[in-house]
Amino acid sequence: MQDEMLIAFDSTQQALRAEMLLEYAEIEIDIFPTPKGITAGCAISIQFFQNALEEVKKIIVEQEIEIRGIYGKHNENYILI
Repeated sequence: MQDEMLIAFDSTQQALRAEMLLEYAEIEIDIFPTPKGITAGCAISIQFFQNALEEVKKIIVEQEIEIRGIYGKHNENYILI
C-alpha cells in the first residue's frame, strides 16, 4: 500500500476548492474527516498518496490554496511535513 498523506484546511471553502482542482488534475484523492489530533478550522481533509505529493504542492502554490498543512501518516498518527 502507498503511504497516505492528508491536507488539512482552516475553511471548508478552501477544502472544496482544493478538491475540485486536484480532481481536475486527475490526482487520486478522498475526502476524509480531519483527525482529532490535527487542529484545523475545517472538519474536512483531503487524503492522497505520497507519490502525488510534488504535484499536490505545485497546485496548492500555483492556485494559492490556503491550507493548515500537509501531514504524513506514521503508524496511526499524522505528522506535519
